[in-house]
Amino acid sequence: MADRFMHTVLTPAVLDAERRYYGRTYPAFEVTPEPDVLTAGEVEFIAQRDSFYMATITENGWPYLQHRGGAKGFLCVTGPSQLMFADHGGNRQMISVGSLSVNDRVSLFLMDYPARERLKILGHAKVLDAREHADLVARIAPPDGHAAKVERIFVIDVLSYDWNCPKFITPRFTTEEVQSAIVPLKARIAELESQLKLHTS
Repeated sequence: MADRFMHTVLTPAVLDAERRYYGRTYPAFEVTPEPDVLTAGEVEFIAQRDSFYMATITENGWPYLQHRGGAKGFLCVTGPSQLMFADHGGNRQMISVGSLSVNDRVSLFLMDYPARERLKILGHAKVLDAREHADLVARIAPPDGHAAKVERIFVIDVLSYDWNCPKFITPRFTTEEVQSAIVPLKARIAELESQLKLHTS
């Protein structure tokens, strides 16, 4: 558990709720912990993700949750406490972009359903115009290309992160993962069919 994450989210109201329902609270921090630095474990986990959820806060105070997807590694670790990803043309609602111009706080939720793991990240984000940052576009553009051009670049300075326990995470698998898992089964079926033909011919 990363100390800065818990220090950030355990507000007085949260501590009151803990006392009410459980009769205790998490220990208080005497000093504010330093921002968390991503370790090799987080870097590898992030590199293997092909999607994540990002929450922002709208100008009128509502939380807004958005799904982001792409090829594995599209969310790039560009520093010890920095992430970036390319933003392509979509529905043109610009809710996340507009919200971040007023409140730069974001929360990311990264899932590995087969392994039943999840990583939560808190940070401060800014949006850069891709037309003004060709060097960054070249650095983080998806390696396999993309049908739409990069319009913006999201830069996230990580404040803290935390790993959740696997309880209640239902394992789910991508088509690629399922196909990989059944390769041995297909090979065994082909072998048995071949043997059957020999015995019946």
